[in-house]
Amino acid sequence: MRKFASWAKRGLILLSPLPLFAAMTAYAAGPSDELQSSVRAAMQRDLNLDASQLAQYLKVERLANVQEKQLAKAQGRDFAGSWIERKANGQFHLVVATTSLRPAKGLADVEIRNARHSLASLESAKGQLDGVLARAGKAPAGVYGWYVDLPSNSLVVSVGKGHEQAGIDFVAASGADARAVRIETAEEQPSLRVALEGGLGYLRNPGDGYLYACSIGFPVTQGGYVTAGHCGDAGEVVYFEPSQWTLGPKIGSFVASSFPNAGQTGNDFAWVKVDAGHTLAPVVDGYGNGDVTVRGSTEAAVGAAICRSGRTSGWRCGTIEAKNQTVSYSTGETILNLTRTTACSEGGDSGGSFITGPGQAQGVLSGGSGSCKGKTPNNRTRSFYQPLLPILQNYNLTLLTGT
Repeated sequence: MRKFASWAKRGLILLSPLPLFAAMTAYAAGPSDELQSSVRAAMQRDLNLDASQLAQYLKVERLANVQEKQLAKAQGRDFAGSWIERKANGQFHLVVATTSLRPAKGLADVEIRNARHSLASLESAKGQLDGVLARAGKAPAGVYGWYVDLPSNSLVVSVGKGHEQAGIDFVAASGADARAVRIETAEEQPSLRVALEGGLGYLRNPGDGYLYACSIGFPVTQGGYVTAGHCGDAGEVVYFEPSQWTLGPKIGSFVASSFPNAGQTGNDFAWVKVDAGHTLAPVVDGYGNGDVTVRGSTEAAVGAAICRSGRTSGWRCGTIEAKNQTVSYSTGETILNLTRTTACSEGGDSGGSFITGPGQAQGVLSGGSGSCKGKTPNNRTRSFYQPLLPILQNYNLTLLTGT
């Protein structure tokens, strides 16, 4: 890892000036970011930012939103990914990785960094690991998940302590290039965020003596909301939760739900149709600090700050570490194409909203590891969300937005 980092720093390059100039012009002319006070306070708290650092971060975030696709196109097959990175001095910049070896100069807030593996080759290697699921049906015991890690330019396989050999054998069985793989030992296997204890959100009462709690994701124009698939099955009734573990009035039922059985692979999404008489608003609950208006669904970059809202742990923030991660849960299900974040979460937060500071909806909580208890963030805290756009596309739904 250290050898690669040292080697990579020596290969800075600059891409062709014309598309970059056009992107920089659009970036400089972009509108100022107006964060609600609750979002600003939570980002500064959980990301350890002062006011000036937050302002500089937002500048780079806007740069990433404007440039990301154009920078990737300019590099072509040499593109190795891009992400927002915090430097040693606390400032942020956009990193663009490439396998091209052409020397060039740097640019304000953008670093062009040399890499060994193209993004296409890393994603292909991840596809080979995913292919093992089609044959075996589930991940090997001790293997918790795998994802393309852009900053380390590697395919990371996450395993439990003492299960490193299981990860090595898994990679070998897949036929993926071992030179692109890094085995990562995790403190805790991710688990689903369904709780048998209550809180703010919505409840299921299947008649087995327990109440099951989850959180609303995002309202849709079809008169309902999206949430996590493991929160309920099609046809199941859900109830409003006015206070902890209080079964309120019926608010609707699951129209459709997708979640695999133990030992199988799939997605984790669903949507609930709300009964007539209830009102849906295009906002995410800020838990006492003001609601956040949903303004769209533009996908955030790797490294971007993101906040989540859920009935157990409230409003929490972190950063996006990777996209399209395959996660093997402790209960045996394997979920594809989740986004990995450093935000904390707790049981019952499942299905809750992930949103950026400017109000761009990102997805719904699937699962996580670590806890919001004690000092956060910490290196054990991870949450994984099901991206929003595939949910909307799968069920032909439209996000409800406000102004």
